[in-house]
Amino acid sequence: MPSSILFAARHFGCDDAGVSTPAQTDLAQTGPAAVLWDMDGTLLDSEPLWDIAMEDLAVRHGIVMSPALRESTLGNSLPDAITRVHDAADVAPADRDIAADSRWILDRVAVLFRQGLPWRPGAAAALDLVATAGLPMVLVTNTVRELVVVALETLGPARFTATVCGDEVPRGKPAPDIYQKAASALGLRADQCLAVEDSPTGTIASTTAGCPTLVIPSAAPVPSGTLRSFRETLVGLTEHDLVDAWTGQVT
Repeated sequence: MPSSILFAARHFGCDDAGVSTPAQTDLAQTGPAAVLWDMDGTLLDSEPLWDIAMEDLAVRHGIVMSPALRESTLGNSLPDAITRVHDAADVAPADRDIAADSRWILDRVAVLFRQGLPWRPGAAAALDLVATAGLPMVLVTNTVRELVVVALETLGPARFTATVCGDEVPRGKPAPDIYQKAASALGLRADQCLAVEDSPTGTIASTTAGCPTLVIPSAAPVPSGTLRSFRETLVGLTEHDLVDAWTGQVT
């Protein structure tokens, strides 16, 4: 076979009539049916902005945010994170106003988001990689819809087939509800999808739902466990990396 024809055969599929068609990528052929992306700390470097707001909330309740308290709030739903601040500040049950503190946090974070949301290293290229392979993607975040609308101005809403937010499920992460809903939005089971997460809380949610999960730790370490594969960064991510994560070959 002439080299030019051999090259074409390797890089393009041919139908029975010999007409060239684009070959499927390894990711599309042997990888997951979809990729489900966490947002804060995975795609966007927004955790420091949440830290500012949570630290300010702690001060409002008369305490300073300790490293341990900060880590305990990472990846949690907003009511859970506020409850942890209330616990640390010994706020009496009768004095706990989750709704009012949630509103205060949301307003504070919205201001910070609009001042600029930086990408996590390699995240934009990783989204492009999956899009080029033709796989659907869902944004799966504990952040509430009104803030996700702001974040999507940076991420680009057209990248995602669907977005599922923390205020749209009965229980946020670490419960599996949000990943189950994301897979269902695509007509898939959770175990047909690869999740990408950065936090212990999010990883518990995705793996409990049954998703093989590629973990890119950011602000807090994530322990090893079932359905968990690890990579230090999204920088340089390849299709083979995603297939390996899907099949559990990354450690």
